[in-house]
Amino acid sequence: MSNSTGNSTDSSSDVPDLSQILPPYLNLPPHLSAHKYFFVCTLTVAAWDTLVLSPRTWRLLRTHEWPPLKILFHFLRVFMPVEFTIVGVAFFDTKWSQSQCQNFFLFEPICTAILLAACSLVHVIRIHAIYDKSRSVLYGMGGLLALQVVVTAICCGFYRPTPLLDGQGCIAEPKSNWVGIYWLSATLTYTASFILALQRSLRSLRVKQLSYWKLMLRDGLNLYGAIWVVNLVNMLFWFIITPTGPEDPIRTIVTSMAAVLTASMTMRIILAVRGSLVAGGSYAVSSGSAPSRSGNTTHVLSSARAGAAGTVPPQGGAVLSLARPGVDHHQPGTYAVPLGADKGVADWDGKSSVGGRDHKEGDIFPADLDSPVAVLDVPGQEALHGVNGGGVRVTVESETDYAREKL
Repeated sequence: MSNSTGNSTDSSSDVPDLSQILPPYLNLPPHLSAHKYFFVCTLTVAAWDTLVLSPRTWRLLRTHEWPPLKILFHFLRVFMPVEFTIVGVAFFDTKWSQSQCQNFFLFEPICTAILLAACSLVHVIRIHAIYDKSRSVLYGMGGLLALQVVVTAICCGFYRPTPLLDGQGCIAEPKSNWVGIYWLSATLTYTASFILALQRSLRSLRVKQLSYWKLMLRDGLNLYGAIWVVNLVNMLFWFIITPTGPEDPIRTIVTSMAAVLTASMTMRIILAVRGSLVAGGSYAVSSGSAPSRSGNTTHVLSSARAGAAGTVPPQGGAVLSLARPGVDHHQPGTYAVPLGADKGVADWDGKSSVGGRDHKEGDIFPADLDSPVAVLDVPGQEALHGVNGGGVRVTVESETDYAREKL
């Protein structure tokens, strides 16, 4: 019995310790191993986002205008994948020494600060636009953006390379726990953006009733909410979870994913803007509502003809316009249907990134004054009265009740 016990003890002592055999890039602590797996997920999301947004990026690039939102979109489109590709090389290259890391570790916090500043600028422009260019909103959001830029710039000076072995990667970590205000400043900006966007959407229900699900998709509240949630989770890792030692990178495990998702959702906020991106774009529901009315509504169907008074000849062919006479007879509500238009002249569709559907030939959509198929006015008052064959009067039984309340 004692012999068998002694033999088993001897055999177990002969088993070598794997930590003594494995090279440093395979002998990873648990948190560092989790950090590498999570960074692989981050790179996957960045690559997927780059591929999925390629068609929309191309359509947006073809537009002639270059407003700030378009410039910021293309900046984020290029800067985000380039930054994290370079960071990934430093993280996974087994030949990357710690002496090299001493000269490189500030790359990620500095580039991420620039990335977050660009994302926050998009939020400032967009929130300012949906609140009808309110100065109070601009000053409030602009103040948060300025605070974020100053705080992140200062905090970049308080990072250090994580003391890892050669071949285990190059990771920047904060020298102290208070450096987490780097992400706190950005989270405050995105929290204010989410709250203001949500408030604006709820106030629009006074003008047009809509289900909460459709309201969320129409105004992109899911995008604002996703940005807020991922930054909030990142804050939990920074201020609540305690690392086991100076070589434990647990506090920065979510930062890369938070930056990638913030940039990805911000680009989709830009793509969700309907119509032109000039001055931050427009809102789905105008602040001025139509008067309360009930009864028959008369619509006028007319074919836009070149040379007709008050019309803009379409570039791609004939356009059927459906005009609703309103109080302002100079600009009635107009809808345009391209008739046999050339697909080659289709411009940026301005549809929401949630639906992801392009305007197709024969679709009915609200006419944009800047669109090549826009109709600025009904061709003459004769069309409104059906005189001289200028139009066809269509009477629609409808009942509308809009609250005349300025948002």
